[in-house]
Amino acid sequence: MQLITELNENLEVITEAKEDGTKSHFIEGIFMQGDIKNRNGRTYPCDTLEKEMNRYEAEFIKPKRALGELGHPEGPTINGDRVSHLITSMRREGNDFYGKAKILKTPMGEIVKSLLDEGVKIGVSTRGLGSVKQLKDGVMEVQKDFHLATVDIVTDPSAPNAFVNGIMENREYYYDIASSSWRPQEVAEVLEEIVEEVEKKITRVVKTIDEETAQRMFRTFLSSLRNK
Repeated sequence: MQLITELNENLEVITEAKEDGTKSHFIEGIFMQGDIKNRNGRTYPCDTLEKEMNRYEAEFIKPKRALGELGHPEGPTINGDRVSHLITSMRREGNDFYGKAKILKTPMGEIVKSLLDEGVKIGVSTRGLGSVKQLKDGVMEVQKDFHLATVDIVTDPSAPNAFVNGIMENREYYYDIASSSWRPQEVAEVLEEIVEEVEKKITRVVKTIDEETAQRMFRTFLSSLRNK
């Protein structure tokens, strides 16, 4: 599956003052939109987005694991040193999927707070994995295998579309069960090449050993076991 990112600009900034005078910052707005052609020429079926929203809410939002980063990460994995916010809720209203996130007291979160305090306009960028299919009208439809990774904060909502559209989208990913994480497909390809090369070398070595030599090596091995 490929990494897919989409930019959304219309956010509301919410500041909540506490009794001790400190402030909590939140952002709220449309995180995803379904059944419409977006600026990147893609469309997301609402059923696909709703399914992923429900999964993400159950697996990440409710247990407070729905972390997002500041900037454009180069992959689906969450980088702890770049975390800036915690997504606290998501809901569907028609074809729009709204989200709310709390800005955290992390180094990146403090940067976001400073930007908000200074009136800097920010946006959010959904980050997910999935495949796309080209429709007859030229629109690329995101398929049912879409997997929402997170929603990040970006500071360049007015950047050219290609900046968001081009990030890592030609890179394939696979889910590594051993590490429980998404890894670039080229890693798997390299591992396969190494295994294939080792197998070839073993085969070549085996072919050079005749039956008599193999029997002698086996007898030597048995003798070593008896002497232990």
